[in-house]
Amino acid sequence: GARDMVDIGCGEGRFCRMARDAGLAPIGVDPTGALLEEARRRDPRGTYHKAMAEALPLADACVDLAVFYLTLIDIPDLSAAITEAVRVLRPGGRILIANLAGFITAARHDGFGRNADGTGTIHMRNYLDADAYRTHWRGIDIVNHHRPPAAYMRALLEAGLILTHYDEPPSTHPDPQIRARYNHVAYFIVMEWQKPA
Repeated sequence: GARDMVDIGCGEGRFCRMARDAGLAPIGVDPTGALLEEARRRDPRGTYHKAMAEALPLADACVDLAVFYLTLIDIPDLSAAITEAVRVLRPGGRILIANLAGFITAARHDGFGRNADGTGTIHMRNYLDADAYRTHWRGIDIVNHHRPPAAYMRALLEAGLILTHYDEPPSTHPDPQIRARYNHVAYFIVMEWQKPA
């Protein structure tokens, strides 16, 4: 198993705290100062660096696990971020990715609606074309990037990684009505990739 990890785009450090509780030595990296301040407030013992995913301030081959949790959509240069994650992984190390499904990022926030009978609708925008758009999250201005799934797969395969797990997990929301609404389609994809030993 993994001994240490880097959470790339760690935000307020939730996964770093969870990793420490699971016995790993976590490192958090995020470009947003306000989120890192919150991470340090919640976890004064934590190791956090202000940096972009495309230029990690870490040594080569220094961690067993790299995590991208809902962050690849925020990163302008996908290939550079993947290359950096591979660089800091030890041989045999793994990258864990949880990302929004492509149709969610293609629809954006204003693409969701309702029919007269109350069923949900999704208006797609050029699903096969990569593009960027501004959004706001918790008071922070963010540029999100829609990319079709093939763009992610190409970048990961070109980096020499091996796909070891792929899933589109169902919702686990405790409210059955909300869970049923989210389970019409998968909102997230989860992938695990391995760096060759």
